[in-house]
Amino acid sequence: SLTAIVITEQPVSVAVPVGHSFSLRCRAEGRTALRYQWFCQRQSVCQQIPGATKEDLPITAQQSQLYTCRVNDLHKNCVFSDWVKVEVHQCVARGLPPQRWHGEPLIVLNPTAQRLEVGRPLQLRCAAMGVPAPSYQWYCNGNLLEHQKRKRLWIAQAQASDSGTYLCCASNSHGQHWSSAVDVLVGEQSSLGLLVASQPGNIPARLAWVALLVGNNRYRHHPSLMAPVRDVFELRLLLEQLSFQVVSLLD
Repeated sequence: SLTAIVITEQPVSVAVPVGHSFSLRCRAEGRTALRYQWFCQRQSVCQQIPGATKEDLPITAQQSQLYTCRVNDLHKNCVFSDWVKVEVHQCVARGLPPQRWHGEPLIVLNPTAQRLEVGRPLQLRCAAMGVPAPSYQWYCNGNLLEHQKRKRLWIAQAQASDSGTYLCCASNSHGQHWSSAVDVLVGEQSSLGLLVASQPGNIPARLAWVALLVGNNRYRHHPSLMAPVRDVFELRLLLEQLSFQVVSLLD
């Protein structure tokens, strides 16, 4: 029966740099001796991995693939482990991560600032390495976004209320790592034109009141802070109500 074999340790997904060596683990218990066979899937093709008949599957990461392990007993019972993803990041092949990296989250793709019209789609991207693969949580103005828990933040039709300072937290059992904070401005075409004028180097001389806000949330010996991101955004709104032209910068 199917209950004759029980998987006691499932393999876990990982996100690693190209060339990184590690092992996927699968453990099972059964009434007889057990046999293991690993499979991989890439581009919708599932293949048995020749010689991969141990509980541990050693891998040197070259390309992103899916893996599963089949466990058989001597009575022709079999079960498959969970499918797991080995996500390989090519962009950090030179010098990253540090040699003493132990699988803690490490951001390798930060979101970029966005300026878009009302009704257009808003998309922000973040990616991190980690063993196990990190989970993601997006924030806007320091507030957790309940339904934005993927690498890609997606809002199909952005509204002015979606404007703010966004950042993403990648976390796993070893810790967490924050992405860069980026400003998103959603508005009518005319107001977006004013935004360009408010950027450093483009401030017109005729504007009498200009406020420069700088929020530092990254310190060498302290964890990333949430308050500066939130404070810069709220203070910017207050100053704009007082007719200031505001330039807000982070880190």
